[in-house]
Amino acid sequence: MNRRKFFKNGSLFALGASVLNPLNAGATPKDFDTYKKSKKAKNIIILVSDGMSTGTLNMADLYLSRKMGTGSNWLQLYRDNKATRGLMDMASLNSIVTDSAAASSSWGGGFRINNGGLNTSPTGEKHLPIWQKFKKAGKMAGCVTTVPITHATPAGFCVNSKTRKDQAGIAEKYLGLNFDIMMGGGNEYFSPDKREDKVDMYQKFANKGYEVVKTREQMLAANTKKPILGVFSDGGLPYTIDRNNDKELAKNVPTLAEMTQKAIDRMKNHPEGFVLQVEAGKVDWAAHGNDIAGLIYDQTAHDEAVKVAIDFADSNDDTLVIITTDHGNSNPGTISGSNANKNFDSIQNYKHSNEWILNGISRESTIQQIKERIEYANNFEVTDKEAIALLKSYAIIKTEDGLYNPRNLPFKLMAEIQKQHNSVSWISQHHSSDYVEIAMYGPGSDLLKPFIKNTDLHYLMLEAAEVENKF
Repeated sequence: MNRRKFFKNGSLFALGASVLNPLNAGATPKDFDTYKKSKKAKNIIILVSDGMSTGTLNMADLYLSRKMGTGSNWLQLYRDNKATRGLMDMASLNSIVTDSAAASSSWGGGFRINNGGLNTSPTGEKHLPIWQKFKKAGKMAGCVTTVPITHATPAGFCVNSKTRKDQAGIAEKYLGLNFDIMMGGGNEYFSPDKREDKVDMYQKFANKGYEVVKTREQMLAANTKKPILGVFSDGGLPYTIDRNNDKELAKNVPTLAEMTQKAIDRMKNHPEGFVLQVEAGKVDWAAHGNDIAGLIYDQTAHDEAVKVAIDFADSNDDTLVIITTDHGNSNPGTISGSNANKNFDSIQNYKHSNEWILNGISRESTIQQIKERIEYANNFEVTDKEAIALLKSYAIIKTEDGLYNPRNLPFKLMAEIQKQHNSVSWISQHHSSDYVEIAMYGPGSDLLKPFIKNTDLHYLMLEAAEVENKF
C-alpha cells in the first residue's frame, strides 16, 4: 500500500495540511535499497540520547575512533550513506529551551506543551500518547532507559500527567496500560518501602501477569512469553564507567544494549509488530554535572544499543530505526591547544565518573585523600590548591535541593580542574535550544525531511507504520 495515499484517505489527513506539511514529500533519494522507501514499518525502535549536544555525539565518535580504530555506530550510518539525516526544532510551547517532558510529549502526543507537563496542554486538554495509539492498533509497546522508567522521556510516549514530578502516579498509570516491557531504574516509585503511600507496585504488576526482575541475571533469564517489569536501582542506573569498574555493579545492573536486546526478544515475534523506545537518560544527567566520564561512556553505551537496533533491522527489513536526542545540554566540546589530542585521549584512562569522585569526599576528607581519590579515578594529580578549593566547597553542602545535584556537589569546579588535563570545555550546566540531530534507517526513512518540527515525528511514525490517527 502507498503510505501517502493511505494517509490522504485516512483520518490523519483531517488534521490539516499545516500539521503534515513537513511530511508531504520524501527526502531526496539516496543509496538505500528500494524496500526501505516503500515497505510498511511493522516495527519502530526509537533511540534517544537524552541531553545530547552535538559536541557530545562528536566527542563519543572521536573517543571510539581514537581508542578502537572505528567510530560510533550512529555516525557510521552517515559514513556508509545508510541513513536519512535531518535537524529537528525541539522548542516547547512556552520556551525555545525545552525540558525532557515537553520534548518527549511533542513526539508522544503530537502537540507542543509547556515544560514540565506530559501530553497535557495548559488548558487541561489531554493528547493521547503514541504508544497507547500503537497498542490500540494491536502492536506491542515498551520502553527501556538508564534513568527511572517513570522519568520524563519514557513517560512522554506513554501517559498523560499534569506534571512530570508525579513519578509514583506514573508508575500506577503504567499498570493500567499493559505495556509489554518496561525497564530501567526507579525502585523508589515501585517499592512499598520507598513509596509514601506504602503501596507495593511490584506485587500489583506481578498480579497482572508481569515477570518482575531486579537484577541483570534475572533479566537475562526472564520469560519472553510474559510482560516484563525490570527495575535495577532506586533512582537512575549507575553511570556506565562506574558500572564497568565495579564487579558488583557489572554483575547486577544490565547495560542499555542488554535491555534493548531483551525488549526486542520479548516483542519480535508479535504478528502485528512492536514499538520500542530506548533512552540513554544519564547522558543528560552527566551533562548537567559537566561530568565528562559519565557523559562519554554513557553516550557510547547508547551507541551499543544503536548497534543492537540496527542489527535487528538488518535482519528484519520491516523495522524502522530512529536515532535522536530531545535537546542539547551544556554544549561540551574539545578546545584548541597543542596538547588537545593527548589531553582528550587521557579520558580513555578514567576509571570513574565525577559523581563517584565527589560523593566519596566529605568535610572530614584530608587534602591527601582527595588527591589520591582523583588520581585513582582520572590518572592525574591535582595540586594542593585545587584539592583545598574542592574541600572548601563541602562546607556548604546541602541535603535536599536540586533535581540533578541534591547535595550541591562541586561539579563545575571539578570540570574546570579536569579541563587542563582533558581539553574539554562546557558552556553551562543547563539545557540549550539546539536544533537536534535525527537519523532514520529502514522503511519510512524517506519521510524525513532535512528540517522538521518536533511534533512532526509523531505523525511520521504513524504514517510509516500505516496506523491511522483515529484514536
